[in-house]
Amino acid sequence: MAQFDTLRQPATDEVVTHSYVRDIPLKSGKTLALVTLDNGKDHTRPNTLGPTSLLQFASVLDEQMTRAKAGEIQGLAVTGKPFILAAGADLSKVSEIPDRATGKEMAQLGHYALGKLGEFSVPTFVFINGLALGGGVEIPLNADYRTIDRSVPALALPEVFLGIIPGWGGAWLLPNLIGIENALKVIIENPLKNNRMLGGQEAFELGIADAIFEPANFLEDSLKWADGVITGTIKVKRPHEPGKIERTVKWPIAIDLAEKMVSDRIGKIALSPYRALELLKAARNTDKKTGFEAEDNALADLISGDQFRASIYAFTLVQKRAKRPAGAPDKALAKPVTKVGVIGAGLMARQFALLFVRRLRVPVIITDLDQGRVDEGVAYIQLEIASLLKKGRISADESNRLRALVSGTTNKADFADCDWVIEAIFEELEAKQNVFADVEQYISPKAILATNTSSLSVEQIAAKLKHPERVVGFHFFNPVAIMPLIEVVKTSKTTDEALSTAMVTAAQLRKNAVITKDTPGFVVNRILAKVLGEAMHAVDTGTPFEVVEESTRPFGLPMTPFELLELVGLKVGAHVLDTHHTAFPDRFFESANLHKLADLGHIFERDSKGKIKGIDKKAREIVTGGSAPMTAKQLQTRIEDGLADEIHRMLEDKVVEAAEDVDLCLILGAGYPFQMGGATPYLDRVGASERAFGDTFHHPVIRGVQ
Repeated sequence: MAQFDTLRQPATDEVVTHSYVRDIPLKSGKTLALVTLDNGKDHTRPNTLGPTSLLQFASVLDEQMTRAKAGEIQGLAVTGKPFILAAGADLSKVSEIPDRATGKEMAQLGHYALGKLGEFSVPTFVFINGLALGGGVEIPLNADYRTIDRSVPALALPEVFLGIIPGWGGAWLLPNLIGIENALKVIIENPLKNNRMLGGQEAFELGIADAIFEPANFLEDSLKWADGVITGTIKVKRPHEPGKIERTVKWPIAIDLAEKMVSDRIGKIALSPYRALELLKAARNTDKKTGFEAEDNALADLISGDQFRASIYAFTLVQKRAKRPAGAPDKALAKPVTKVGVIGAGLMARQFALLFVRRLRVPVIITDLDQGRVDEGVAYIQLEIASLLKKGRISADESNRLRALVSGTTNKADFADCDWVIEAIFEELEAKQNVFADVEQYISPKAILATNTSSLSVEQIAAKLKHPERVVGFHFFNPVAIMPLIEVVKTSKTTDEALSTAMVTAAQLRKNAVITKDTPGFVVNRILAKVLGEAMHAVDTGTPFEVVEESTRPFGLPMTPFELLELVGLKVGAHVLDTHHTAFPDRFFESANLHKLADLGHIFERDSKGKIKGIDKKAREIVTGGSAPMTAKQLQTRIEDGLADEIHRMLEDKVVEAAEDVDLCLILGAGYPFQMGGATPYLDRVGASERAFGDTFHHPVIRGVQ
């Protein structure tokens, strides 16, 4: 087709997924043409669909259509190379699209190529033999029938997570196949749950596949099943396919509920969920052609917009930069960790101990001031292990092994053979100094000491030690089991051996680690302190709580500053602000009112289920008296400029190596949405970087095209 001439230009850097065809003689005597997608790489480089791959796929299907009409084949099936069907569009190519028109052409090409599976004169099948993401799910959706391998580890439509929509048929085909409620789960809910994936069994139960088979004989069983469908001996039933009642009654209600859920969870800034909801709503009573055209336009709008470019930037950070941390020393320098000691038995310490024992599978010993607290800590860990067993997350044998590895003591001498000791006590410098000085008497000079401090100087924490060079910051984020970031803090004395051990240990814990300089707040808390400090200063000077909340909504953050303060704890928040004010009094505010709010214990009035009803009257009374209120727009600009200035100072001071590391920390440690790309792309786009320091963080600026 002439309309794809732009996309037909040679793409020397595209890893082409080829479409290989072979005829399969079926037991019935029929012939099925089997198309295997394969990019020639191993499992670490999944099949992707760039322009050349799609055009080749379309050409192969055209040839098979001709054969079907001539009676040479009685069916066609598509499958993938071992363990992989396809990981969807080649995002590196999509992100290079220069304008909206080319973006629309890419959407149309996907519909043109994959849509051919629905135009054959014989039945078409897709055998989902492994990983299927995005366009890799839309391939089977465009076919007549689908089978799935029960062992498939990941099937998903993650587009909304990446700032776009399922644009090669998914937004129209899926709800009309499995019903609106199931489609909303796959297209909206799962991407917003940190891009949750479906396994093979769950995908089958949702109705995405018509049959499910075991991995050992998946291809053989799929061919046998397809033979039955072709000959009519197997009749396919689809219990989830929407009927008249669902279309007239349940469909609009489900859309309304989903829209409210999205609004409550992430606000109105992210565009992709709402565009997806529009398409899903329209899929109730439009034909395929109309649905596909609507997808073309929505995808073109989003591909050319700011949020998709920021999402691809964020995706690249998480997929690539996080796996190759800047400044990390040689892994060969890392010392093996064969036993872990945890100082403290409070909630954070218990979470550390559980994570270390689960991931490292080594003995973990916890300690505290009295045996009662130690026993409570050990009991908590044992209960959590039992809970994992009950949920089927671990086996009975594994549960027994993990339980046997956990112990508690009040005798620091029991830490003598620990290779790694981490403290998790309250944020008080002298207390942390003293526990390290105490435990150093008993441990090997080669053992690593780690502190989970969130804002204190790691070097000062190590000040009373004989071997301060073995100390690193190892700052987790709460909840420990879920949040993927660890800030690994290097002091001026930290050895490469200690730093390497920390980085390797973080990886073994399945966390992403970013190395930071020893500076107040490191990265995440310094940024949060800037936002929270400006928010409290605005309230202190007369700006209503609601106006402050409105001022930060354009940032697309997962919660408002005051919701965040209540989440981390008002006393903790006040301590963080005080720490930063002490370090940088000209740029960070302290707030006496925040300490008063901490004494009150809350800012919001909530109902019995914990839902926010409004600002508490007593909280309003505490902050009355300010005489210089700001508008939401004035405060928004002030916060933007302050953030740009602070991040620029952090980079000048080598807190981290690059702006990308700041954004990686904010995405993984503070829940900044992919659609914003962290902080720096947004600050560049709104002009804050230019206003603050006369330049931009990125060259060129990460923004959409028209």
